[in-house]
Amino acid sequence: MSTLILTLPLARSGPATEYPYTLSLDGHSAARHASASAPLLPAMGRAASEVVAVVPARALSWQRVTLPAGTGLQSPRLRAVLEGLLEERLLDDPAQLHFALQPGARPGIPAWVAICDRAWLRESLQALEAAGRPPARVVPEFAPASDSPCELHALGTPEEAHLVITRHGPEQGVTVLPLSSAALALAGLSVAGEAPPPVLAEPAVATLAEKLLGRAVQLHTASERALQAARSPWDLAQFDLASSGRTRTLRKFGGLAGALLQAPQWRAARWGAGVLALAHLAGLNAWAWQERQALTAKQAGVRSTLQQTFPQVKVVVDAPVQMERELALLRQAAGSMAARDLEPLLAAAAHALPPDRQPTAIDFSAGELRLRGIALDDAEAAAAHSAAQALGYRLGTEGDSLLVRAETRP
Repeated sequence: MSTLILTLPLARSGPATEYPYTLSLDGHSAARHASASAPLLPAMGRAASEVVAVVPARALSWQRVTLPAGTGLQSPRLRAVLEGLLEERLLDDPAQLHFALQPGARPGIPAWVAICDRAWLRESLQALEAAGRPPARVVPEFAPASDSPCELHALGTPEEAHLVITRHGPEQGVTVLPLSSAALALAGLSVAGEAPPPVLAEPAVATLAEKLLGRAVQLHTASERALQAARSPWDLAQFDLASSGRTRTLRKFGGLAGALLQAPQWRAARWGAGVLALAHLAGLNAWAWQERQALTAKQAGVRSTLQQTFPQVKVVVDAPVQMERELALLRQAAGSMAARDLEPLLAAAAHALPPDRQPTAIDFSAGELRLRGIALDDAEAAAAHSAAQALGYRLGTEGDSLLVRAETRP
């Protein structure tokens, strides 16, 4: 599944606003990265595609809350509850802020809340929707995760560099500081520890980070960071900015389908499914071949029986029909009668019908005897049918007539 990852600018969106973007064909490696205004962003015409908007770390603040019992993620009171829990910690009016709760948050367990300017995020998303690039998800550039190690990220330009610290302390999920000696001292980061946290730096500020921190850094581009952010389980589009439930379901299904088809971590599963499908196909073909062989053997056996019994038959077209014809000729030559002849049919009818019932007319054609003018009630019809069946004949009614025919071929 192709993914277009956009980083939202910190300034308010306008017609000339450019969005740094990364285009990935599999969600794990960048096929292209650049910056463009919203109308000039790469088109996403395929069904298996997704647009992900990344909120910069400097646009977010993080708070830790514990939801009260009885407050679910789908509760209509959830935003009001968050406003009440965070009101004393916020500098701005809560009505001007947007809240996004940590995925999988549950009442009674501390959870992170991402907070940003509500009007800024709404305008950014509306600008992308107007340009035909509506984001399927909105993810943070960095998010707190209890299972990830502490990391330092040096970002920006030499003139405006900043440091992002993830998981620095038990209550600090993501911290953004200027990349300076004073900020590092204020953060309490030691460069002489036995196991210092790794430092990932953008190429533009790598030299500055090495000088301030006194150790080597690992290069980590903005494109790589965007790809990592896009794989986050977070979705900041919550409450009034959330998509409809149906749209979210379709997007999640499309994302899952695209991941199954193209993501590297599902490569083994795709190979397994392909091998299983090929094995089933091979098994079906083998079974069909065996069935064809068995049918061919049976047909050959019937033809062989016909030609061995009646050597005068040189060409076999329909073995059962030809055998029946040859048997009929033998009976005629021997003066015997078949079960489909008139006399056996009359005898079977006489045996099955009550003796006081006489037909007004008798018709015989093609091994079928029709007796007219005989009316039977339900009990008499059932008894006659059973008696005829015991002799190998079938007796039925059709209007005011009784039909008698042999059940099996002679």
